[in-house]
Amino acid sequence: MPIEVACHLNVLVPDLSEPGLSGALTALAELGYSHVVLPPIDPGSAPLAEWAALFRDHGVAPITLGGQAPGADVSAADPGDQERGAAALRRLVDATVELGGDQMNGVSYGLFGRAETVPGREAFERAARSLGAVADHAHAHGVTMTFEVLNRYETAMLNTAQQALDFIATSGSAHLRVHLDTFHMAVEEADMLGAVRSAVPVLGYLELGQSGRGPLGSGSVDPVAVVREALSAGYQGRIGVEAFSRSVLAGDASDMLAIWREPFTDGRSLAEEAIAIIRRAEAAAGSSDSTAS
Repeated sequence: MPIEVACHLNVLVPDLSEPGLSGALTALAELGYSHVVLPPIDPGSAPLAEWAALFRDHGVAPITLGGQAPGADVSAADPGDQERGAAALRRLVDATVELGGDQMNGVSYGLFGRAETVPGREAFERAARSLGAVADHAHAHGVTMTFEVLNRYETAMLNTAQQALDFIATSGSAHLRVHLDTFHMAVEEADMLGAVRSAVPVLGYLELGQSGRGPLGSGSVDPVAVVREALSAGYQGRIGVEAFSRSVLAGDASDMLAIWREPFTDGRSLAEEAIAIIRRAEAAAGSSDSTAS
């Protein structure tokens, strides 16, 4: 079976409003994507049943994104803050199930954004233990939980694959998985391919993002090499496509992510090129395996 490929919704549209959502799902289904990554949602106010019907009708399954907020943060020293952060993640697990999804990604180990100081080991351990418990809860409900490793400008908690491996070991969970993104890896990893290979046993999501946030075929990241390395190391999980442009993304989200330019204006064309690159890499990896055997 071909590897499953997901695309971030914000490649095509700024949010989940209609008619943009239906149009985006139609385009992704036509291009051969099996999943769509949603921007953050509020489970308490989102029309979950309505969205679930759309995903089901288009044959494109959702992947949700979990996060933390001030006063609800699993890495915080205050036990109440920790529990509120974990509770928010559990609510998103329930929403993921209601939406018809089986995967929850996100920056779920602490607050997003540039930190003033390096978090201490205690914060790291609090976050790991909390996420381990939520991941076990998610597994019991048929949802795989991953956490995304970011660059230094977006978090001080986890910046490398090696730190992610330590985080999983500290979590005490057999179900928590790593989400690696080549955009962030291009900043932090001295050996991107080696980092991918090292994480494969616990890799739950491999996301392809170019150095300039634009088309996969243009930038300093070699997506074909990354995909081939992961597959040759035995990775069988999903591969994601992520790109952001101020011409598509909402203004507040663009500001938060520091998307100041327009590296693309046609999201459908970007998604079409991206899945073609992934399929070529997949075929090349298969050919290499056959030759080696």
